[in-house]
Amino acid sequence: MGLKDAVDRFAVWLVMSRAKTPRSPTMTARGAIRMKETPPDLAHRVPPGQVLTDKWPVLTYGLTPRFDPARWSFRCFGLVEEEVRFTWEEFLALPRTEVACDIHCVTRWSRLDNRFEGVPIREIMKRVRLRPEARAVMIHADPDYTTNLPLEALVQDDVLLALKHDGRDLEPEHGGPLRLVVPKLYFWKSAKWLRGFEFLDVNPPGFWEVNGYHMQADPWKEERYSDQETRAMQTMRAEAARTLRGR
Repeated sequence: MGLKDAVDRFAVWLVMSRAKTPRSPTMTARGAIRMKETPPDLAHRVPPGQVLTDKWPVLTYGLTPRFDPARWSFRCFGLVEEEVRFTWEEFLALPRTEVACDIHCVTRWSRLDNRFEGVPIREIMKRVRLRPEARAVMIHADPDYTTNLPLEALVQDDVLLALKHDGRDLEPEHGGPLRLVVPKLYFWKSAKWLRGFEFLDVNPPGFWEVNGYHMQADPWKEERYSDQETRAMQTMRAEAARTLRGR
């Protein structure tokens, strides 16, 4: 069985299964996902290999962390002139906007017409002075989760640090109080329970990228799995990981 088949089988099991014991740090999915046929007038919005759902499925690795606003902070660190840190109150005071977008999960479901409200990435970047060599970001989230992006994928007009979904505060199971939203990529790049950006001069793999998922995650190219990467990209990911470990 190849990597693609193994991950597909795992994804099917994951989507259709119930949550395991709450003390078990394992991937869980809540409830079944009801799929529907894609109407012809919406086909241009649904990437290849995806099917539509009206619900927002819950997929989580590990336990849902508890939120303590008194202890919460958001950090921008790494290749910056000076680390930037926000308390919860400071973060809530930042300017907000709303982004309408579609969600595409690597487990093959898509949900259209989501409305996220939160702090646009450009408001964060206004407050961060990057060093010239910064070209990638490792996204940090609770509990000890990471995912990677090249800098140009992060600094897009539709990228949002989301606090609300469809007019309501984000529920904890969907990443509340704060999750990243990167609409152009598969949704694992939109990390739940967001806690920081680490700016780097290399682009090492994060958690799911180490465990078989693609470094770039473009749904329109079906960039799901690491065995789809070019040899140059695989070399880049290995060298970046070695460089980071050596520091």
